[in-house]
Amino acid sequence: MLMKNTYLTSHFPLISIVFFSLALALFSERAIIAFLIEVGIYNGMTEVFSEQGITLSLLFLLLFFYFMLFSALKLIADTINEVSLLFFSKDKEGSDLQKIRGGVWIFLIGSILAVVLSFNILYVIGAFLVACFCYFVFFVYKLGSSLSSATLVGMIFFHMFFWSTLVASVSFALLKLYNTMLASLPI
Repeated sequence: MLMKNTYLTSHFPLISIVFFSLALALFSERAIIAFLIEVGIYNGMTEVFSEQGITLSLLFLLLFFYFMLFSALKLIADTINEVSLLFFSKDKEGSDLQKIRGGVWIFLIGSILAVVLSFNILYVIGAFLVACFCYFVFFVYKLGSSLSSATLVGMIFFHMFFWSTLVASVSFALLKLYNTMLASLPI
């Protein structure tokens, strides 16, 4: 008899965050070490610290950075999902929220794939974006039966508006910072 427990997959988001973070940290660590070797700093660093120590320290710091980034994204995504359910769903007991809990498998599979493909940053980003898209389709499919067409369209636009606004504002801030740094260079 198979045990049916709603909390059985509750640790999957944490594992997914760790795997996505590990995939990006592995790629970033290799890229940073290659850059340090190219500019000639790495040999001086190995005189003070062992190669394994540099690699592990760099990997740990990058893993921690990406873990914080993905944790923040998960917190934002969970909040947006629940706010959209508050605005567009008539569910009072939380059954709509229970319906979408199975989507954690999508991110787990995507994160495992990202670790396997960590040799190329485009593959890692692609695995993350495909997992996000598949989860969004899963989210809409699972809630489609309990929402009217108008509220489903409203929920989709709500999510698209929020995420496109967030990406656009962060991109604009990064571009503004980059242009400011370029303008301040003494050339």
